[in-house]
Amino acid sequence: MLKIAILVREETSQRCTGKGCLRSFFAKTESFSRYRDTDIELIGFFHSGGDLDYKLAKMKEAGVQVIHVSTCMRAKYDGYEELVAEIGKNFDVIGYTHGSCDGKKVQTVSITGKSI
Repeated sequence: MLKIAILVREETSQRCTGKGCLRSFFAKTESFSRYRDTDIELIGFFHSGGDLDYKLAKMKEAGVQVIHVSTCMRAKYDGYEELVAEIGKNFDVIGYTHGSCDGKKVQTVSITGKSI
């Protein structure tokens, strides 16, 4: 079973229900279509605010192998590329959750090869 977490933008989480990310996860569409033939488990759905290093350590302790950085992070988070690179030191990272793989303003950054 592949353990996955989704990281969303704190400011967006104030008004977003997570519907797009969760719909894509459970339907195995868009960024999650790569798992169509794989058993996956959602371990965490968390935002970027607060002590992000602590949250990432907890995800590692929980056995998370892949973190999907939400589409809102790609679109609106200053330092998106650096964040993906930092997370990619310990996890596979897919740089979006739903919608187009190609960002409107920022290209999607993904780091894979560790577990998928």
